[in-house]
Amino acid sequence: MTIELSREARAQAIASIERFFLENMDEKIGNIAAGTLLSFFLEEIGPVVYNQAVTAVQERLQLRVSELDIEVHEDEFQYWRKHEQQRKRK
Repeated sequence: MTIELSREARAQAIASIERFFLENMDEKIGNIAAGTLLSFFLEEIGPVVYNQAVTAVQERLQLRVSELDIEVHEDEFQYWRKHEQQRKRK
């Protein structure tokens, strides 16, 4: 699976890479080199992050589904119980 960034996100990521190199590596990296580095990371490391995110979402959804019966449970055969409570109030 190829991870695609929007044009705006890609431009921001490239600018961030350029700034990172300038501030942390004490050297300037050009726009093309930063774009190539970004493409490499998206292709090589992006799937690892993506797969971890999918696993985290699956775990969260499974937890929510396992609690579904608690959240939406309705007691059965409640007509007479409610009816008796209404009588006592009168």
